[in-house]
Amino acid sequence: MALKNSTISVWASQLSPISLGQRTLTLAHVILSSNTVLLFFLTQLHPTKFPVTMALVVAPPSNPTSTTTRFPIHRHHKHLLNLLENCKGMSQFKQIHAHALRTTTPNHPDTLYLYSRIMHFSAFSDLHYSSRLLPQIHHTNSFIWNTLIRAYAWSSHLKDQSIILYRRMLIEGCVAPDKHTFPFVLKACAFLSALCEGQQIHGQVLKLGFDSDKYVNNSLIHFYVSCGCLDLSVKVFEEMPERNLVSWNAMIDGFVQSGEFVAALRKFVEMQDLFDPDGFTIQSLVSACGGLGTLSLGMWVHAYMLRNCDSIVQNDVLMNNSLVDMYCKCGSIKMARQVFDRMDKRDVTSWNSMILGFAMHGEIENAVEAFDSMCEMKNIMPNSITFIGVLSACNHGGMVCEGKKYFDLMVDVYKIEPRLEHYGCMVDLLARSGLINEALDLVSSMPIKPDLVIWRSLLDACCKRNADIELSERVAKQVLASEERVSSGVYVLLSKIYASANRWEEVGLVRNMMSEKGIVKEPGCSSIELEGEFHRFISGDTSHPHTKEIYQTLNVIEQRLQNVGYVPDLSPATMIDELDDRKQNSLCLHSERLAIAFGLLKSRPGIPIRIFKNLRVCNDCHTVTKLISRLFDVDIVVRDRVRFHHFKDGFCSCKDYW
Repeated sequence: MALKNSTISVWASQLSPISLGQRTLTLAHVILSSNTVLLFFLTQLHPTKFPVTMALVVAPPSNPTSTTTRFPIHRHHKHLLNLLENCKGMSQFKQIHAHALRTTTPNHPDTLYLYSRIMHFSAFSDLHYSSRLLPQIHHTNSFIWNTLIRAYAWSSHLKDQSIILYRRMLIEGCVAPDKHTFPFVLKACAFLSALCEGQQIHGQVLKLGFDSDKYVNNSLIHFYVSCGCLDLSVKVFEEMPERNLVSWNAMIDGFVQSGEFVAALRKFVEMQDLFDPDGFTIQSLVSACGGLGTLSLGMWVHAYMLRNCDSIVQNDVLMNNSLVDMYCKCGSIKMARQVFDRMDKRDVTSWNSMILGFAMHGEIENAVEAFDSMCEMKNIMPNSITFIGVLSACNHGGMVCEGKKYFDLMVDVYKIEPRLEHYGCMVDLLARSGLINEALDLVSSMPIKPDLVIWRSLLDACCKRNADIELSERVAKQVLASEERVSSGVYVLLSKIYASANRWEEVGLVRNMMSEKGIVKEPGCSSIELEGEFHRFISGDTSHPHTKEIYQTLNVIEQRLQNVGYVPDLSPATMIDELDDRKQNSLCLHSERLAIAFGLLKSRPGIPIRIFKNLRVCNDCHTVTKLISRLFDVDIVVRDRVRFHHFKDGFCSCKDYW
């Protein structure tokens, strides 16, 4: 000890006070010679300037053989706890931990609480350090285990360790899981879609009697939804003896995530009598309205939020981002722009939603302008999704040169590695602009294996551009050889290509192939919302209660179309759709035309007709809808599988490029 003290004395004569304090603390767990350090500070420094060192000095190491007087152990624990509360980082924390190892007794009742706090601090500062700390704690409790399990569950890339640690907890058997354990480990299972492991944990919940705990059940609902088991999440919800607002929010959000938007809205109606919705509820409802494309209901939810939620919710960035996204998906880019312009704060998602919305609605110039404005912001940087938006805008506008420019900007300036979606935009842009060979070259040079979407976009371009049969067949073989499930649309496109070349024998072969594989063409389906009620039509539909009036309106439309010289598109490629749909006899019975006729019949004057279709609009229906908008002086908005079409005064926002 004399040698150690003399060493510190040498440091005292050669180093500044700060460096001495740091050197001593760094070696605190090796040579903590408090008296020498204390003497130096008392003679040269004001003690309040060095709270960490002075606090350690007042409690010397615990040594059974030492005659040095020290404070009672409970006061020493209090000092250490105070230090932990004011700890500024891992460097200070390690010094405190080292001192705790030297000065605390493992069996003292206060030590377990102290180490619980030590674990809590380290788990959210340095997971690697805290994982090494766990075996050193002689007597653990559920709080210590739960702290580390939670930290792993909340980590960005070590979530699987949460499940592994839970298993270790069971195997060691010294501490049993409690009601706080399960929400954390189920969160990790949900993120990893670890259905098997999560179901085993659910079994443990039942075995240990925590199936009546609402917090555990809320976590189970979220877990099953994340794993795609909506029916199991509903079962957990229905069997809960007690539900809180979080339970209802979890179930409503579960329906939204699963695409069951109507069920989500119905669940909200049930909830209203029991709980007042909060910001999370409203956000889920907004997403449901966006998924359904119901503008009137979306506006009602927005108005409800403004009437009943506080300013914190109303000004929340996430909430406003959801509103922008909802209005874009519901066909009102004007309302989306209004919400965006009124936002006090915007993040990268705000800009992305607006750029994607402009692109989806064919407002190419506005999309590019928004991107340029975003790039001028000092605190917001474009990300991968931003470039998907601006590349989609170029794609919808046929802007090949601009698309190439933005792709290079993403790679060379912003150092963003292109994803499959970026390559998909570029391939589709090139192919739909007639540069099919260049698109194929890009596919061949991609560092990522092209997916079915890319090959299908090439096949669609071959069909639209009447590419030579050999090239089209080459693309079709790639599509059919895909490991992914090939939809009926691919076979229909191939049939159209053969029909355009009058190769009817091959058309028959493709149709036979579909029959052998049990593939049925997806029927065209269009829906329209009027007065909060959805009306769904399929091609040749006669099931609607107003079928008679609808068909009478169709006859009026046909007569007025003929009066202005309309001639149906009876090209072979178009008529392939007629061959594939036994229920329809004419182009005039396509699902969107039935929906438009119903809209003309029932909509109030001056209100746009909004149609949502599951398939891409065909050439003939696109032409007819433009004419209807002019002849009947009505705005028509159609959202198909790819984009929005705004028909007004005989023109479409896509400028006949879709």
